[in-house]
Amino acid sequence: MKPIVQISLDVTTIEEALETAELALRSGVDWLEAGTPLILAEGLQSVRELRARFPDTPIVADLKTMDGGYLEAEMMAKAGANYVVVMARAHEETVRVVCQAGKDHGVGVMGDNLGCPDMVDGAKLLEDLGCDVIIHHIGYDERRGIAARGETAPTPLDELREVVQAVEVPVQAVGGLSIEQAIKTPSYGAPLVVIGAPLAINPDRFQRAGGDLQQVLTQICDEVHGFGDVPVRRELPRV
Repeated sequence: MKPIVQISLDVTTIEEALETAELALRSGVDWLEAGTPLILAEGLQSVRELRARFPDTPIVADLKTMDGGYLEAEMMAKAGANYVVVMARAHEETVRVVCQAGKDHGVGVMGDNLGCPDMVDGAKLLEDLGCDVIIHHIGYDERRGIAARGETAPTPLDELREVVQAVEVPVQAVGGLSIEQAIKTPSYGAPLVVIGAPLAINPDRFQRAGGDLQQVLTQICDEVHGFGDVPVRRELPRV
């Protein structure tokens, strides 16, 4: 499949999310993500506003569902999301009902392996339970806490090849990657490239980063889109 660039709108106001999204799409970004901070601050109205402004753009609602899975997925779908996110550390039944809601409401399900004792096993479990995409994710607090103790924090690249090999669905890698690392993820077999904190979003204040963001995003999109096809064993669902 052709690589896809997704921007994580980890801001806390609808106004800033819309402004950043406009800029990102002009730069060549393919998908928009209503990030967790945005949904917490503005609710599902943020997804509705993004859908109204960008009717033809795929939108990921990153609510990180842990319980009440069917209702949450249904609500996100009705708000206009194309993809919803469920956590591997949720109960298996939660993952199952989110996947059922995805089928019932025509949205894709992204399974996030953040915090799994074995990240590869977590990814495989998510696929077995019905997820359409795997998010291989090293968490914000985990990275910062380990680094604060003077230790080397893990990155998603450490086990990315193993995750890709373990599953048939497309994979994306998230969590503290530099621009250079994010651009390289298709070469690991992960075609869904996520740009967010700290690349486009200030990681401490969850505001849009300074500097010429459009130029940076354009360069990222040009390089990722120029990579060519990434082999996957199972394509994205039609949503």
